Amino acid sequence: MTGRPVELVVEGLRYEVDGRTLLDGIGLTARPGETVGVVGPNGSGKTTLLRCVYGTLRPAAGRVLIDGADASALGVKERARRVAVVPQDAAGTFGLTVREVVSMGRSPHKRFWEQDGPDDRLRVARALETVGVSALAGRRFDGLSGGERQRALVARALVQEPGLLALDEPTNHLDIRYQLEVLGLVRRLPVTGLLVLHDLNLAASFCDRLYVLSGGRVVARGRPEQVLTEELLAEVYGVSARVAVHPETGAPNIVYLPERSAGVTPAAGPAA
Repeated sequence: MTGRPVELVVEGLRYEVDGRTLLDGIGLTARPGETVGVVGPNGSGKTTLLRCVYGTLRPAAGRVLIDGADASALGVKERARRVAVVPQDAAGTFGLTVREVVSMGRSPHKRFWEQDGPDDRLRVARALETVGVSALAGRRFDGLSGGERQRALVARALVQEPGLLALDEPTNHLDIRYQLEVLGLVRRLPVTGLLVLHDLNLAASFCDRLYVLSGGRVVARGRPEQVLTEELLAEVYGVSARVAVHPETGAPNIVYLPERSAGVTPAAGPAA
């Protein structure tokens, strides 16, 4: 259901808008088959970074390499065969059924206006089943709940057969069961994953490595147990917390102490 996992390398990425620097010299690597999480407070540049990776924003400096190829030099269809995106929202889907939205993921593999063939329909059916929305295939996409829409967008990305799956808050609007199922699915797929996440405990459980952004810069990188320290949470997020090893998973487990966090001020950085 996916292509061959690719290597992603981001080098010296800078993005500016209206005189403000939203990304400042970002460097990031995701090895083939690895799941990499991007975390940080609101406004730190996470979604901007993801949009530069999949090509909806053009950086002022730096480059994005996919298996060594400069992504900016790839054609739209070629880039879409290598990178699939699960955004926070889905534009251009008004009036379409779930099956039609998911079928849009086959576009990079077809000629303009080419209709779906038997193989396309089979791949769409499998993707719908994989994310648990087969029963919704005939319903209008814009009539679904937030969680149902999110799962349909994951199915659309899967039928694109990418080597890199970029997800912007994939657990948004999902209840706990589907948060675990969607992130578990990303881990099981033969694909390189790049995830923007707010929930640090989920990031610790499902990501091989984390990049922490603050003020448009990478302020920490490494395995979750190396990155998610009490000191970093206080400095970057402005919260007091206790970090322990989860007895079942071995991943860091964060317990926040809200009554002690009021006076903690996050580190400053460029406007983002």
